Amino acid sequence: MTITQLEYVIAVDTYKSFGIAAEKCFVTQPTLSMQIQKLEEALGVLLFDRQKKPIETTEIGQEIVEQARVVIKEHNKIKEIIKESKGKISGNIKVGIIPTVAPYLVPLFLLKFIEKYPDVTITILELTTANILESLKNGTIDCGILATPTHEPHMKEYPLYWEPLVAYVSKTHNLSKSSTVTMDSIDMQDVWLLNDGHCFRNQIINLCHDMEKHIEKTRLDYQTGSIETLKRIVEAGQGITFLPELVVSDFTAKQMNMVRYFRSPEPVREIGIIVSKNFVKNRIIEAIKTEITEAVPKKMLNSSQKLILDIDVKSA
Repeated sequence: MTITQLEYVIAVDTYKSFGIAAEKCFVTQPTLSMQIQKLEEALGVLLFDRQKKPIETTEIGQEIVEQARVVIKEHNKIKEIIKESKGKISGNIKVGIIPTVAPYLVPLFLLKFIEKYPDVTITILELTTANILESLKNGTIDCGILATPTHEPHMKEYPLYWEPLVAYVSKTHNLSKSSTVTMDSIDMQDVWLLNDGHCFRNQIINLCHDMEKHIEKTRLDYQTGSIETLKRIVEAGQGITFLPELVVSDFTAKQMNMVRYFRSPEPVREIGIIVSKNFVKNRIIEAIKTEITEAVPKKMLNSSQKLILDIDVKSA
């Protein structure tokens, strides 16, 4: 049994095709098929049902594939430990970022990171918080950038910055006449929120609960996963929404006239980077942390006198 054979098995399980798996592994299909057949003969079991279209992994094959993923993951850690010991920042890293952060944070740091660390290949995926945590557990990503704390016992979290929330108020709303807002001044029947599955939605609900305000169910049932959609609804003259402050960084003067900041204590969301406890690519993570903290506004690096919102919905 070899590492290469296990990699081929994982590829066939992933793509359900010997041809595609061979292409992804940069080998010919006969080479891949022969190595898998040798492994099956050595183990005395069939890993794949070749009669099915697409190919199906057998029951025992699924167990072996699961263990093969663990073996490959641990094998790769050994290589990363060697790289770490040499002090060179290089290698591959897959980063999951929540959709309410990615479009506004990534442009601030990514190009500089790529220029500064040419030996690092970075892959960025937009994922919900739940998908980031699941992907970290199964090893399909290396780290996540999301709202923290997640209170995950098997993860390590490093706060990056604390991003203020602002109110985005339509011109026809009575709060457009105010220079600042408080939660007491906002009628929640006028507020548009993201749909379920977004931690930013949960944080807004928690903010409302903390201020003992009632949320109308009709608004919470509006099904959109896009901050841009909420912005456009408000710009069309409908109600209020809440935005993370990085969203407004490239607003026009006209749009900024619709932004209202909260009075102290300012509500913020903590954005952090999360890895599994046995993660070994520490130098790359430190490099990402440095580039991000240098890219965001300096005021976001201080959490004092801020109202940090939890990502888990509290009971009313």
